[in-house]
Amino acid sequence: MNQENGDIVSPSPAIRLDGVSYRANHTDIIKKVSGQFPTGNITALIGPSGAGKTTLLKLCNGLISPVQGGIYIEGKRIEEQSPLSVRRHVGIVLQSSPMIQGTVQANLALPLQLRGKTLSEEQAIATMERVGLPTSLLTRDARELSGGQKQKVSIARTLLNESKILLLDEITASLDPSSLQEIEDLIVKLKDTEKITIVWITHNLEQANRIGEYFWVMVDGQLREVGTKEEIYASEDEDVKRFVKGVLS
Repeated sequence: MNQENGDIVSPSPAIRLDGVSYRANHTDIIKKVSGQFPTGNITALIGPSGAGKTTLLKLCNGLISPVQGGIYIEGKRIEEQSPLSVRRHVGIVLQSSPMIQGTVQANLALPLQLRGKTLSEEQAIATMERVGLPTSLLTRDARELSGGQKQKVSIARTLLNESKILLLDEITASLDPSSLQEIEDLIVKLKDTEKITIVWITHNLEQANRIGEYFWVMVDGQLREVGTKEEIYASEDEDVKRFVKGVLS
């Protein structure tokens, strides 16, 4: 594991984990994970099913709490921040992209409503443009959108919270190739133009190779390898080698 490489260790990481463990139903799901997600970059979080990747994202978003260890958001321990503040700053977008009943505009307004605010027409238009959706969709029933459009609305809702860190959980897994490419392009654009830090869970190694600048490889609740693509593919860890060869899934 190459966590001490100067290219990986950031002096001010977006998120740092220090010996983090999580247990549920008498099962150890996350096992003493230590590492960091560099600020302003895309980290591809990869590993076989059941490795604990989604649980790790929920820990970083404050949706669940570790039984051991510390999580730091831009240097500040997560427990020292209010849950609302953490979830605004660290947004999470899921594969299912759930939509509430109503129009696209009503869906966009939801995060602001939860904070006692309203979404102006100007904000709605600007947000649609920000994620590459036509403003004509604002009055459409959100449940009638395509999978790719729903994911863009989910990303837009998160961005309305002014999140500077985005956690993405298999958000393109069920999309057609064209929609997948659009989402990848959007995420890279947000990273480049708005300096948003991205942590992206994907089972698609080709996608990870395209979008990942840094890689975390998790196996059985443990962080087995951290580094650049070249370092991951040169790993001496047998499970990591099997995974990147497509044997361990």
